[in-house]
Amino acid sequence: MTKIDIISGFLGAGKTTFIKKLLEEAIAGEQVVLIENEFGEIGIDGGFLKDAGIEIREMNSGCICCSLVGDFGASLAEVITKYRPERIIIEPSGVGKLSDVVKAVVDVSADMEVELNSAVTIVDAAKCKMYMKNFGEFFNNQIENAGTIVLSRTDITDAAKVQKDVDMLREKNRDAVIITTPLAELSGAQLLEIIEKHDTMLDDLLAEVRESRQHHDGECHEHHHDGEEGHDHHHGHGCCGHDHDHHHADEVFTSWGMETIVPVTHDQLEDILKRLAHTEEFGQVLRAKGMLPTENPGEWLYFDLVPEQYEIREGRPDYTGKVCVIGASLEEEALNSVFGRS
Repeated sequence: MTKIDIISGFLGAGKTTFIKKLLEEAIAGEQVVLIENEFGEIGIDGGFLKDAGIEIREMNSGCICCSLVGDFGASLAEVITKYRPERIIIEPSGVGKLSDVVKAVVDVSADMEVELNSAVTIVDAAKCKMYMKNFGEFFNNQIENAGTIVLSRTDITDAAKVQKDVDMLREKNRDAVIITTPLAELSGAQLLEIIEKHDTMLDDLLAEVRESRQHHDGECHEHHHDGEEGHDHHHGHGCCGHDHDHHHADEVFTSWGMETIVPVTHDQLEDILKRLAHTEEFGQVLRAKGMLPTENPGEWLYFDLVPEQYEIREGRPDYTGKVCVIGASLEEEALNSVFGRS
């Protein structure tokens, strides 16, 4: 099965850097074919590709997005038959629609042993607002159809502007992973892992809490005597603090998560976690975890928290800062404020 990755983005957004990191650091041992268009730009340096042993198949019809699906399918078939690659990277023109490329790949996969592995859009953090305004439909189509959005040049862009970019992108795509950490701080292997698998930290944390509470509920039920069978328990909360018979996990717990680029110091994070662990200022917190950047490039702090206990440790840069909290009656505005979002 040939994996197909689509890496899109407007001129100069940083596609070259992203693809180079993948080729050099993550998939160097694979047989890779890069399909690039010849629509007004040469996206990758030909010398670099020749040195890396990468074959380029340029589409004679110009922009891939503007090609007929039939032509695209024939070209893909030729590439697969001739080179038998493990992976194909498609670099479409920035002025085309990502949805057209995705549809073409999906259509081809019906007849050939290929699968759409990822759809990535690279966005220049300094130009996001301008592109969204000036290129409307074309730019937004790339955002809306991406599984991963990479904000490039965040290391030289004002943090407030980057946060506004994230908010604008979220309005167009609620589900994509948005990478705000400078690409230089992430390895090619990390990038490949990110684009191949959506982030599930909040879901994983919620599942962990549910499993823990269900186990606890079971222990609580074992304490009830047989003679209590005829009694209704819905009027009380039992020994676990809630009504076992009438509440589902989703009713008992609420989950809150956020992405943030706001850096923290160790002392700031320690103060926040003390309040989360030892007070009900933010509601009844059962579990929290996260990873946040500091002011020092490449330095990140990871934390785990349960009631009255927490741990802070150093970790590798992640694609963006993340915090997840599970609990009851959570004070979301207070959480937004303390972690840097007003």
